[in-house]
Amino acid sequence: MRFLATIALRPARRQVGGMTESKRIAFLGLGVMGAPMAGHLARAGHHVTVYNRTTPKAEAWVACLAAEGLDVTLAPTPFEAARGQDVVLTCVGNDRDLAAVVLGGDGALAAMAPGTLFVDHTTVSPGIARRIAHEADGRGVLALDAPVSGGQAGAENGKLSIMCGGSAEAMERARPVMEAYAARIVHIGEAGAGQAAKSVNQICIAGTLAGLSEAIRFAQAAELEMDKVLEAVSGGAAQSWQMENRWATMARGEFDFGFAIDWMRKDLAIALEEAKAHGLALPVTERVDHYYAEVQAMGGGRQDTSALIRHLPEAGA
Repeated sequence: MRFLATIALRPARRQVGGMTESKRIAFLGLGVMGAPMAGHLARAGHHVTVYNRTTPKAEAWVACLAAEGLDVTLAPTPFEAARGQDVVLTCVGNDRDLAAVVLGGDGALAAMAPGTLFVDHTTVSPGIARRIAHEADGRGVLALDAPVSGGQAGAENGKLSIMCGGSAEAMERARPVMEAYAARIVHIGEAGAGQAAKSVNQICIAGTLAGLSEAIRFAQAAELEMDKVLEAVSGGAAQSWQMENRWATMARGEFDFGFAIDWMRKDLAIALEEAKAHGLALPVTERVDHYYAEVQAMGGGRQDTSALIRHLPEAGA
């Protein structure tokens, strides 16, 4: 297996035909979102160096992409992954995971040269996003907090929606890179604004799934033909992404895909904590979070967020 030390001085290449300049990119975190995102970057012609806490997963990713003839490398640490790169991207689990791979003497930021770009796609608190931006600024590194929405399918299809916080310069530099896996990219505001917008996104999803769960149970109790109900209501004001993509599977009790409840509860905790800091109450979000806790207690923590319907018994149960 090749490691970063063997290629750190490799010059960036330009693709033929006037396409975007090929960059040296490090991607830290190869979970259900990060792995396909990093794959899109490699297929776009960038040299991609990856790091993942679970090494066998990273080795398998590199082997798969290398078999396609793509320019990919595995690094043993976040610091080594980030050294010599033009751009470093992260997509890990939570605030603690992000701090572990980015901050401190062994973190990615310590290896980054002035003028390089750091982009975080993890959903974390606005507080750590601002802390990283502050430390990056002290090193002359541009930083962007850029959480994503669209789930595993959006990552795999390169159709994610990205909400960004940071400077206009960081945004300008990051946009051509993120276009490899995004359908919509919006600059929300200064550092931390992207993460705050992601809380808005999760609050909306929580409320939508709560209503959808009750609607499906009602339709089942009324013994309606579920496909016909979906055809009718999805063409009107009730339509939503969750309805279009999760109605049928929720009705069938299928939840082995998409964004896990464990991660949704992490995200809702961030939203609730931020709301508290602003002196706001989010009673619906608090209630949905409680329902998710019930589903976790049933053993559904790794199921898709649409498993929220499990807290409601079926008619006659």
